[in-house]
Amino acid sequence: MAAPVKKRDFEKRSKELDNDGDGSSSSNEDDSQDVINEQGMEIQVDFEGRNPQDPDFHGIKTLLTQLFLKAHVDLGSLTDLIITQNYVGSVVKQSEDLEESDDEESNANDVFGITTVVNISDRQNVPCIQQLRELLKQLASEHATDQANAMVKNLLENDSAPLGLLINERFVNIPPQISVPLLENLISEMRRSCSKKMPFDFAYYVLICKLYKIDETKTQTKKSKQKNTEDPNIIWSNPEEEIFAEEASVSFEFSVQKESDSGLSGQWNESDSEMIPFRRVIIFEASKLLSIISKIKSQLS
Repeated sequence: MAAPVKKRDFEKRSKELDNDGDGSSSSNEDDSQDVINEQGMEIQVDFEGRNPQDPDFHGIKTLLTQLFLKAHVDLGSLTDLIITQNYVGSVVKQSEDLEESDDEESNANDVFGITTVVNISDRQNVPCIQQLRELLKQLASEHATDQANAMVKNLLENDSAPLGLLINERFVNIPPQISVPLLENLISEMRRSCSKKMPFDFAYYVLICKLYKIDETKTQTKKSKQKNTEDPNIIWSNPEEEIFAEEASVSFEFSVQKESDSGLSGQWNESDSEMIPFRRVIIFEASKLLSIISKIKSQLS
């Protein structure tokens, strides 16, 4: 039985919400600055966290699609699972007072972020869980070091150390500070669930992060002229996930350029460096989650 809707209010932000369905945004401004939309008007937005509900299905699935792209995972079933366990996790939506507009029905179903966890050591008879496990094994086999691959295989073949898939996804123009109350709330809900003997007591978490790198093959000439020998710049789609990566026990990454990820859009000049989309899979100890959130709070405040 679905839990009642609970709301968590977040700080008011001036942001351009350009939700075109693929996670893209035409803005990459600092979160503390006002953002002006195409009509030159500032949009004031109140966000709040709510438990996932049935009307959020399409919005959640869209966010999962921008993360998993063309991976062989039934994202519809995974979305259903997230909604079914809606006593854990939050979706980010506009506050109700902002939904009183001509587009009220549409805005009410808009989902701008999802933060939750899925136990992938449990319910292995569920097809989408099986697919997630196989995906992690395949990716680790193809892209991880021997050490990382061995750890992934051990966690998935020896379920004595429960593994949770941490989902921390949102559209790129949502400020990273919003992740702190979402993650803090997730911890509280997992604790309550564990007290009721529900399977949310994890030994490790796995987090799939979106990041972008400069295409070195197209910037080599420019680098030689500038005598720039630094490593390529990395842009994290969710900046707080760089802090997660610092605490990883193991990690590996891979390009998803061929899967046509459009997570960073906007107007680009010919002189701009092309950004190649990557995914980085990190695994970290569950005992570190609280300290990671504290670091995020201090570094992004």
